[in-house]
Amino acid sequence: MSQTAKTITGNAIQEEVSILKQPKSVWAVFFASIIAFMGLGLVDPILPAIASQLDASPSEVTLLFTSYNAVMAIAMLITGTISSRIGLKGTLLSGIVVIALFAGLGGFSNDIWTLVGLRGGWGLGNALFVATALTAIVTLSTSGNAKAIILYEAAIGLGISVGPLLGGWLGAMSWRGPFLGVSTLMVIAFIGLSILMPKQAKKEKNANSKTSLLDPFRALKHRSLLVFGIAAALYNFGFFTLLAYAPFVLGLDEHGLGFVFLGWGILLAVTSVFMAPKLQQRFGTIASMAMMLTLFALVLLAMGIWTSTQWLVISGVIVAGALLGNNNTLITTAVMNATNVERSTASAAYSFLRFIGGAIAPFTAGKLAEIYNPSIPFIVGAVFVFLSVVFIWSNHKHVNHVDDVEAGH
Repeated sequence: MSQTAKTITGNAIQEEVSILKQPKSVWAVFFASIIAFMGLGLVDPILPAIASQLDASPSEVTLLFTSYNAVMAIAMLITGTISSRIGLKGTLLSGIVVIALFAGLGGFSNDIWTLVGLRGGWGLGNALFVATALTAIVTLSTSGNAKAIILYEAAIGLGISVGPLLGGWLGAMSWRGPFLGVSTLMVIAFIGLSILMPKQAKKEKNANSKTSLLDPFRALKHRSLLVFGIAAALYNFGFFTLLAYAPFVLGLDEHGLGFVFLGWGILLAVTSVFMAPKLQQRFGTIASMAMMLTLFALVLLAMGIWTSTQWLVISGVIVAGALLGNNNTLITTAVMNATNVERSTASAAYSFLRFIGGAIAPFTAGKLAEIYNPSIPFIVGAVFVFLSVVFIWSNHKHVNHVDDVEAGH
């Protein structure tokens, strides 16, 4: 911590460039994270094609996100226990192997229910990788929590932005292409991480005390962590309504969907790295978060009111990328500064709640559209996101300290 403090208290020029001065292990995790997060965007452009070719309804296809997020939410609870026993590197590599296996099998499946089950397995691998990647970058970084989190969010943004373009290109040939593409990319990530991430990272982690399965639940006794987790569950309802349901109302082919979500991902990546820190410094973490979530709720509401206006829905998806990029960095930073709970445990507890919202939203959106009309899912999503703002402000006194912690870094 003292080394971090020295780095942060250097002059302004040193502070600006310090985010790039990272150990090889950090860059190894960074590049593996880009490939891992490509998986989310790769699948998005092919959702309508899967529905058509596997004779499935939109709500059945959205279960690909529900099973993925539900398994990931539950698996987040065991990531700390696993990483404290086999180390950061071992956990990251295990996650990559599981993703590669289930994504590859998904590419050879022939019915929607098999595919839904395999996506659940993919979610298990993603849980092992995602929770540990954040911990690894924050733990191994020499530039402090805030910049390490920005680096992590940049990896997410780059992966999510490149993924749809690649998914649209592969999906235009066959819906199986993106699944097999993810599997292949994970093999590359495995090789890169095996070579570049030193064994010392594993030894460092093993030197720490073993983590119990009950630790994430104990962590949620901290009111601030619980508040951020519930707020994230509410906001992720809107996030995954957009991600899983919007492709069905855009009326575009695989290439078109790929370009729309490419724009979404680019804005997400750029704002998470460059804009979020400026908002944080000027308005504070909590106020900035509330502002971004309110704007996101309004965008979803507009998409719900004018669902039949294609250009407006396309614009809404892309603009939402900027709002989500800012909020992802802000809320992740807030969670890391919320308590003195060990980072991996805090991340597991928060992610468990966060992905519950992501599990419920996709299938709910599909069903609401089938029962009522195509506009209702966006309007319901907007309500949930707005509720997250109300929840944060109603618990303001329990979370306001994160700005003081950030200022002290």
